[in-house]
Formats: sequence, structure tokens, C-alpha cells
Amino acid sequence: MNFKTFAAAGCAATAILAIAGQASAQTPPVAQTNAPPPVTHGAAIPGVCIMSIPGAIAGSTVGKYVDTRMQQIIQQVNGELNGERTAIENENKTLQTQAATLDRTTAEQRGAALQVRVNALQRKAQQREREVQATEQKAVGRVGQEMEPLIRQVYQQRQCSVLLNRDAIVLGNPAMDITPAVVTALNAKITQFTFDRERLDQQQPAAAAPAQTTTPQRR
Repeated sequence: MNFKTFAAAGCAATAILAIAGQASAQTPPVAQTNAPPPVTHGAAIPGVCIMSIPGAIAGSTVGKYVDTRMQQIIQQVNGELNGERTAIENENKTLQTQAATLDRTTAEQRGAALQVRVNALQRKAQQREREVQATEQKAVGRVGQEMEPLIRQVYQQRQCSVLLNRDAIVLGNPAMDITPAVVTALNAKITQFTFDRERLDQQQPAAAAPAQTTTPQRR
């Protein structure tokens, strides 16, 4: 027997968590043979400050903790899905080996049962992907909440008149960059916090109770 749909499901199960890898995957740096010459900046503009929020999160202790914790969660999810996928693959191999000795009805029933498991694994993989995404968004959001008042604090300390997004600027005088100061303040405030994978199946709203109708009483 040949289960083409199972092969497709196996590929889906191994690749479903590319998302959280976007936050945690490390790409080997490319060696630069022709390093650009150092830039000589003009004088810092009084009152103009720049900052990179993603840079502050990534450079902070708590941001690195979130990244490490997300990798652990991804490994747990992959372990769960790969275990189920292996069990299905083994059952598929067994079924193919026994196909010649099984009557058609039995073979079709076992094949249909195996397909049900494949479909269930695909749905679970898709849900786990959404859960990892939700977990990452919530964790990064928590870091952002902790950092927001610190940005205001450093902004006032540096007597900034305007704060620009450093990531949208090609070049800027580092003297105007308040990112390091925000990272220092964030490290002093929080270094880690506990969080686990979001469980979206436990957050489904309870079904609304059916409306009760009353029968008019005869007068």
C-alpha cells in the first residue's frame, strides 16, 4: 500500500516550527574581506536621540533569556510532534509489509485509521505553531512593557527633544544613541521571568448556553 498523503504530512510535521526559529536561529556570519572604512560623524545634534527597540531587547539580559527559553519550548514541541510522527511512520511500514497478507477490507480499514492519525498530527502541528507564535509575542510584549518607562526615563535624562528609530536611519552619530543606556536600565530592572507555551486549546470560549424560552401561561 502507498500512502502519499502520509509522506506529505511527515514533511509538514518536521517543518512546522520555522516561525519561532525566526527569533532564535543563529545564522553563521559571512566573512567580510573588504571591511568598510570607519565613518567620521559630524557633531551630535542637541535634543535629537536615536534608539533601536529590537536592538535593546536582543542586547538585554532578559531578551537573551527569552530567546533561550523559546528555544527550549521549540525543542519540547518538536519532541512531541516527532514522537507521534515516528509512531505513524512505523505503523505505515508495518502496514506496507503486511499488505500482501491482508484482505482488502482489513487493509482499507487500517489505512483509513492511519490517515485519521496523519490528519490529526497535521492539525496538532498547525496548532503548536500558532501557540509558539503566541508565546513569543506575549514574552516579547512583556519585555516591551518593562522597557517602556525606562525609555521615557533615559529620554528625559538625556534631555532629548525627539526620539528617532535607529533602524530606519542609514547612519547616525553613536553619541545620540540611547539604546545602551536603556539596556543598562533594563538589566538592572529585570533579567528573567517565568513563562510557558501558550495553550490555545484551553483558551477557547465556552459555548454559550442555549437561550431559555418561557411558555406564556394561560390566563
